[in-house]
Amino acid sequence: MSVNKVILLGNVGKDPEVRYLDTGIAVASFSLATSDRAYTLANGTQVPEKTEWHNLVLWRGLAETAEKYIHKGDKLYVEGKIRTRSYDDQAGVKRYVTEIFVDNMEMLTPKAAGQATGTYSPAPQAAPSTAQTQQPQVAPTPVQDNLADDLPF
Repeated sequence: MSVNKVILLGNVGKDPEVRYLDTGIAVASFSLATSDRAYTLANGTQVPEKTEWHNLVLWRGLAETAEKYIHKGDKLYVEGKIRTRSYDDQAGVKRYVTEIFVDNMEMLTPKAAGQATGTYSPAPQAAPSTAQTQQPQVAPTPVQDNLADDLPF
């Protein structure tokens, strides 16, 4: 038995690039940044913050959702599988690309306060729904803004 599962919580590095195959299937790709905080060891050694960049690939409905609702800087939770592929560049050198094929995604960035509905989405969700426009306005709480701060990694 083997397992290939990735869980990432990070910030979108650029707006998704979405293309449609001849069959009409949507494919989105964009980068996600995850960071380890800077810290100081017991002996006084300072370890700087480290950011890793991940190439995400989303298919079909997730890709269409990304195209409509995901933007640079948004906070995302994703689950998926690691896939590595190779290609030959223009000089004929073999290059390798590691990508995360996303199976599940939750958008953690609240809706912008300036939107026409004036609502706030307090819970992560896979895709915004029309029910959001009927929700009462809720003020954001500090716990929501620091969701990633409580994670042990």
